[in-house]
Amino acid sequence: MKKIIIILIIGIFITSIISVSSFSDQYVDAGSTKKVHFTQTFSSFQDPGLGHENYQLALILSPNEGTIYDGSMTFTSSESVKVVVLHEINSNDVQGQDIWTVNENTIYGLSLIDPEKKSGSFEFTGAGVGLHSTNSKEFTTTVSVDGWIRGQPTEILTQKLEFENEDSSLLLSRVNVASTIPMHKGMHNGNELFYIITDASEKNYVNTISEKQKWNIQLSKSIQDIPENISQKIFIFKNGIKGDGIFGFQNEIFSSTPEQSDYSALGSIIEVTWKKGQKEIIFESESDIIDAEKSGRIEFNETNVIVNAPQIKWLDGQMKIRSDNQINNEMSFSGGQITEINEDELFVTFVAHRSWDSDGRTIYYIVTDATPLGPAELMGVAYSPTSSNLSTHSSVIDLFQFKNGIKGSGSLGYQPEVSNFSFNEENYSPLSEVYLIEWNNSKLAKILQTKSDIDSFQNDDLLTVSIARPTNSEYIINSPIIDPFQ
Repeated sequence: MKKIIIILIIGIFITSIISVSSFSDQYVDAGSTKKVHFTQTFSSFQDPGLGHENYQLALILSPNEGTIYDGSMTFTSSESVKVVVLHEINSNDVQGQDIWTVNENTIYGLSLIDPEKKSGSFEFTGAGVGLHSTNSKEFTTTVSVDGWIRGQPTEILTQKLEFENEDSSLLLSRVNVASTIPMHKGMHNGNELFYIITDASEKNYVNTISEKQKWNIQLSKSIQDIPENISQKIFIFKNGIKGDGIFGFQNEIFSSTPEQSDYSALGSIIEVTWKKGQKEIIFESESDIIDAEKSGRIEFNETNVIVNAPQIKWLDGQMKIRSDNQINNEMSFSGGQITEINEDELFVTFVAHRSWDSDGRTIYYIVTDATPLGPAELMGVAYSPTSSNLSTHSSVIDLFQFKNGIKGSGSLGYQPEVSNFSFNEENYSPLSEVYLIEWNNSKLAKILQTKSDIDSFQNDDLLTVSIARPTNSEYIINSPIIDPFQ
């Protein structure tokens, strides 16, 4: 029987001998009692407590055996939350009281301070303190804590919850979830196609598209500098005949589909405006639009805005639909990334995969296209050959996949992937180049949730990081981060 340790929060606290500038005052020695005083912003994660799987939790002061916190806290939150105070108890003391536990071995008495609200101040005494939301929507909170730690302050660098598992598997809930994304209709050379939009490089377009489709997309400034020969052209109409296009006029026109060798899900937006006095018609192809511009009937505005607009269905092709549409934690990455394409109600259901950003925050991503052809066909997504030219481009982030170690929901059957971007920073990109992590001794494998974790173990020669090159080609995937719960 091997023990697996899930680290819920890393680096929230430090001892008095370590200096981190984000914490004011740090700790002040006072025998077995130490001072804690800090202001920090936290992101919630799915509550790991048994029976709490549908809730969100931000753990502010992590519980640890023999440690008691005493002080006051002030908070503001993006969602209404309750204050959670944990109390160290043993199983004989439960006797019907509310408890919080991950493995039924380590048990805490649970106090929820009512009512739910977005801000407040309170005093606390307990083995752990957090903020708790009774819905599944993630929240962020900024917290100021002023208090004392009594007991074992040097042991609260991390909160570790241990469970026993014979096959050394990482057990996470909701590792694969359904994400229903609105589709749009477009045209290419007179033929209808269906596509989605997940990202845009300019804030106004992010707002316009999000409002249009009633589903929020992400801002990705880094894709703004994609070379012109890698993105395709998307013509968007600012006036003309009314329709279902982004601005309420005719549908968008695309310069390529996955049937063409120059296909890219990234599109450079060209705004099309009819000139006064011209007879408006419905365009169906790029060549017709260019002819009309040359004849002076319309004018172009080359915006330099890039959108991530993966095509779902096109003439003679579509993304592969999984044969088994039941999404669960054990499902393979192969065999398709979608479970349904609904052309009547204009939506597509993707499998959203759980992973971590560089700071260890939970994120969900989908896969829409990839290069080279082999991995694209294996995953059932569109083949995007032009992406191979982006391997050294600044818009591409690193995605670390695990070849061995602790079994889990990652694409290779081990722990989930880790990205080298922080979702709070402006370097987010939906484009990822795949790197492989291999433990030199898989028996020493740990759960790695952050880029700094990877760097640390690599520096200690415990693992090897190498670039993935299937068929001796660059391995780039379009893996936009989405909110599957909106």
